[in-house]
Amino acid sequence: MPTARFQIGDTVMGRWPGSNLYYEVKVLSYDNKTLLYTVIYKDGTELELKESDITSLTVFKQGGRSRSRSRSRSPGRPRRSRSRSPARTPRRSSSRTTDVRKEKLKEVLEVRLTPVPLTHENNSNSRHEKKEENNTASAVTEEKTETESENQAGGRYNLRHRKDQGDGKTVELEQKTETAVLSQTKPPTAIKTTDLEFGGRVGVFFLMFLLPVAVLALLILCGQKDASLQSFPLELPALQSLWDWQVFGIVLLWLLFQAVLSLLPFGKLVEGMPLKNGKTLKYRINGVYALLLTAVAVGVAVYQEVDLSYIHAHFLQFYTSALLIVTLLSVYLFVRSRWASQDELAPGGNSGYVIYDFFMGRELNPRIKNFDIKFFCEMRPGLLGWVLINFAMLQAEMKHQNLENPSPAMLLVNIFQLLWVVDGFWHEEKLLTMMDIVYDGFGFMLTFGDLAFVPFTFTCQAYYLVSHPSELSVFWIITLITMNGVGYYIFRKANSQKFVFRKNPSDPAVSHLKTIPTATGKSLIVSGLWGWLRHPNYLGDIFMGLAWSLPCGFNHLIPYFYLIYLITLLVHRNARDDRQCRKKYGSAWEEYCKAVPYRIFPGIY
Repeated sequence: MPTARFQIGDTVMGRWPGSNLYYEVKVLSYDNKTLLYTVIYKDGTELELKESDITSLTVFKQGGRSRSRSRSRSPGRPRRSRSRSPARTPRRSSSRTTDVRKEKLKEVLEVRLTPVPLTHENNSNSRHEKKEENNTASAVTEEKTETESENQAGGRYNLRHRKDQGDGKTVELEQKTETAVLSQTKPPTAIKTTDLEFGGRVGVFFLMFLLPVAVLALLILCGQKDASLQSFPLELPALQSLWDWQVFGIVLLWLLFQAVLSLLPFGKLVEGMPLKNGKTLKYRINGVYALLLTAVAVGVAVYQEVDLSYIHAHFLQFYTSALLIVTLLSVYLFVRSRWASQDELAPGGNSGYVIYDFFMGRELNPRIKNFDIKFFCEMRPGLLGWVLINFAMLQAEMKHQNLENPSPAMLLVNIFQLLWVVDGFWHEEKLLTMMDIVYDGFGFMLTFGDLAFVPFTFTCQAYYLVSHPSELSVFWIITLITMNGVGYYIFRKANSQKFVFRKNPSDPAVSHLKTIPTATGKSLIVSGLWGWLRHPNYLGDIFMGLAWSLPCGFNHLIPYFYLIYLITLLVHRNARDDRQCRKKYGSAWEEYCKAVPYRIFPGIY
């Protein structure tokens, strides 16, 4: 079995794919089968490199100094003229080649590394034009050079001429060139957010007020006997009826209980995606244990004859309590982000505009020691609260409708959504590769979504069925079960395939898939589910959302709020993903779009 030359944790110099530029990287792992090293650059980019593309820091720097010494001349030594007397006998071709290279060297007296926007060039022309420049300016040379690749910040390095200097400065400028290349060990990264989402500052300002009001209006409509949208203006409840200190205390206890469960030393400890500084954070994956312990606690409460329909009777008060906690937590997160380093800031929430950054979230992974606030809120209190509220609505339906058993519609809604939550906790580790964790900061948007929007809007079907019973025939029951099963299969198959491929493209489960290589060193899948349709996981989501809403019948549009929200969210994510992929992958993304032309929302992005 071959022995790894470099050890895990070593800091070495790795060649950026498709170029002669070397950057400082850290070795993460070594695969004895593929003979590839997994390394991480300082900007967080993770690639697999061959051993021939890696060299130690000591050898790399010594190589740079030796080349500089071999090229330098003594100041007192006369410089031999490049001109040749017509009467002299021509030398062999190697001497002539040397003279040509000297002429080229005179043109490349001084170069500078400048990040420029990514452009698509003809590869053959690019190799021809850059070959001589790279032979004199790069720290490491090869016989054939490729077009310089896009780096993580969306740019590339370009060698540009400056004005010619006198021959007496050739040596000095040549040494400066090598020093510039050797010292460039980290691709530039964008510090400020310039691509604003949701309509920028004005858009997020209105969203911060409209979202909480819209959810409150939805809950009021679901609780009315006439749940029609035509019943506006709503009969608003008295303000004092929206608040109850006992309910607020219950919500705080729920959050504390779930936080304690998340800190229990059960489950495996895994590493997240590399950060911009090359470090990785550790996460405790024990969501399944939290789900089981929560189920035991609820079972004990039911056995002790605790009336869970209390949640239905005080649903608006539970929502306003959650909204207050969201607001206080968002303020805390924004204030503490002022002391966060640049490496800890989110790429999408650092615009410099207070309202926008407050909404999007400035800090990427806010933590209190080992307690990751964002990772905790993403799954635990909201998703488990979703299941608990659904079960409380089931009991409330039996109580209000005088039923000995819950209705088939209520059972289907509870079972379908419970399956989705259990699947989420079973695959909790995959959350670490999702955009919410990797890209988005943790501010009001995610805080409100996790603690208020998810548990109080995703339960709208169950809340609606308490006051609006729906009869289902056997045909409809079988149809809905089939629809949810097909949607779940597509959703899970696509997400699992993507996760395995991101983690290890050589895994036997995905190694047979056809791919398109990109300049970043990563590849795009163009076969299987991902070759049949762009974002097939979104299609599975839509099928399941439809299966969750149809049990409520067709009398009102309110139970379909989740489906409407889901489609709106997926349209936004489609547009954002397409925009970012075009910027990141360039011509490879254009090739991917031709290979996979079908999409869920034609013409939207």
